[in-house]
Amino acid sequence: MDWDNLRYFLELARSGTLMSAARRLEVDHTTVARRIQSLEKEVGAPLFSREAGGHRLTEAGRRLQPQVEAMESAFQAVESTAPASQEGLSGLVRIGATEGFGTVVLAPQLALFAAQHPKLTIDLLAMPRLVHLSRREADIVISLERPARGPVVVTKLTDYTLRLYASKQYLAAHKPIKTREDLRGHTFISYVDDLLFSKELQYLDELHRPDAFALRSTSVLAQHSAVVAGAGIAVLPAFIAEKDSALKPVLRGQANFTRTFWMSMPAETKHLVRMQAVWNFLREAAEAQQSLLLPQNAEKSEDPVRAPQRPARPRKQAL
Repeated sequence: MDWDNLRYFLELARSGTLMSAARRLEVDHTTVARRIQSLEKEVGAPLFSREAGGHRLTEAGRRLQPQVEAMESAFQAVESTAPASQEGLSGLVRIGATEGFGTVVLAPQLALFAAQHPKLTIDLLAMPRLVHLSRREADIVISLERPARGPVVVTKLTDYTLRLYASKQYLAAHKPIKTREDLRGHTFISYVDDLLFSKELQYLDELHRPDAFALRSTSVLAQHSAVVAGAGIAVLPAFIAEKDSALKPVLRGQANFTRTFWMSMPAETKHLVRMQAVWNFLREAAEAQQSLLLPQNAEKSEDPVRAPQRPARPRKQAL
């Protein structure tokens, strides 16, 4: 039985569509389809049912998957101990992250890291949605919520601060904001409620329900641009807004929020040298950016807005 056919089977089982599996395998989708057909002939049974939304495992496919995953783990264990694996990092590591964190914090750091390892390819999926580890959309996922289940390795990457911001132009043209009550009548910029990919993005429910929105967007970068243009007030990550001289915090010390980034990857890949290296680099990069992610408040307030109490940040640890 051809191992490559089994490898293609696993990718399709995990991703659910020919196109997604083809991207992961760096081949054309017709190649994936041909490999699956060949494997089904070898097995003597259909392994997938073709549906409108993609490919779903049949009973025969579900029985085969854990056996092929065991073969994959054995292969990866051999690969990681081979002499060639000690010569330098190589291969592909795909990282999924939230749009703002991935674009502003990770992209510059990962570009420098990849430049130091010419044989290593880094794909950064910086997207305004949840990147699914279970579907193998990425090898490492940085998310706002801790994965609740599955054979995954999970660690708390970092906390980060968000604040209420407006442009100097907007603040000069509108009534002063000294208390939360003063927020009434002001125009806000926020997320599209029914398209939120995480409950952790519901900041305004903790502070003030706006009367009007100038703009709602699934993109935090679009929200930032709208605030800079003077369109209204928004809760933005400090790592995006604090560097922008056009913006000022509103109710500093009273309208602060803390959220957490969690990092996860499949347990069966944790022994791979490239995965360990990227995982540890991401931890170090987050540690080095603490002053940007968690800037100190210039002023204190007796009535800050806080997220529910979270566990203390653990000490750095490698895989």
